[in-house]
Amino acid sequence: MHAFAVTGEGSDVTDVEVPTPEPGGHEVLLRVERSGVCHTDTHLRQGFYDLGGRGSLRLADRGMTYPLVMGHEVVGTVVRIGDQVTGHRPGDMRLVYPWIGCGECTECGHGRDNHCAAGRNLGVARHGGYAEYILVPDEKYLVGIEGLDPGWAATLACSGLTAFSAVHKVLPLPPDEPVVVIGAGGVGLTAIATLKALGHAAICAVDLSAANLAVAADMGATATVVATHGATSKDILRACGGPVAAAIDFVNNGATATAAFDALRKNGQLVQVGLFGGELTVPTALMALKMITIRGSFVGTPAELSALVDLARRGALPHIPVIDAPLTADSVREALDRLANGGVGGRIVLRAAGLPRGS
Repeated sequence: MHAFAVTGEGSDVTDVEVPTPEPGGHEVLLRVERSGVCHTDTHLRQGFYDLGGRGSLRLADRGMTYPLVMGHEVVGTVVRIGDQVTGHRPGDMRLVYPWIGCGECTECGHGRDNHCAAGRNLGVARHGGYAEYILVPDEKYLVGIEGLDPGWAATLACSGLTAFSAVHKVLPLPPDEPVVVIGAGGVGLTAIATLKALGHAAICAVDLSAANLAVAADMGATATVVATHGATSKDILRACGGPVAAAIDFVNNGATATAAFDALRKNGQLVQVGLFGGELTVPTALMALKMITIRGSFVGTPAELSALVDLARRGALPHIPVIDAPLTADSVREALDRLANGGVGGRIVLRAAGLPRGS
């Protein structure tokens, strides 16, 4: 099959031919219809994560192999099924849950695949959706999306799920308790939309781009901070009228994490999501005196994805802007470059060759 892959650490995306998988057992082969482009893919193309003073985390050291077909926000049509598949048939259009666990550990046994220490994520450890076909290891990772636009539905597998899970780590809160969302790209906008859909009434968006913040206001942000020279806690405190209950950092570099921490009230929560890299230094005494909670959040569980899709089907989740482009090597490269440079107000979603725009 035809695919678009990185062939080594730091290489660019190129056209490649890889074997078309043949499903067996519980596996399902889908023809890719839509594939969203995530900022994580810029790190995968680069080949490492920035760990601040600890150097870098090379993805090859974590088991990533080349060539790597990225793409983990996938909607596809079932074309072939394994002999133990019972709930899906060729022709079914499905959203793919890509955060596949080992299937044997305690976390996987409790339905928390994204917690698995030996994850085999699609588009990271297994070939993903920048290709003609994608092999899903079990039909339980497929979610029906009847009634939803497939381009927008694709974003729910990562952008939507990541935001949904992070938001639920800070809720419940009184609706008028400020929640700060740092980063108003595709994931941050989804978090704002999710907070609004769940009835939260005090949402402060922080971003470098005034244009992105205008979209954030349309999605439900009640206050905005333009971080032209880097977000500061004073800017956030001024916009929110004082210390805040929670901050969700979808950028998560040294500057944004520090600003978020310094803006928290007593018993405040900081949820760190972004992978931009760096480090956060905090006074240990303040951690105790202010009873601060800092926690990481990585995507979400299969159950959370199903709950998010249900929310979308009820019409309770506003659509983030979807930027349409064809699924080609050039488009993948251009999308990753745009994300790496910042300023994408929404989500770039690639459509399979032959599909007309908006189909």
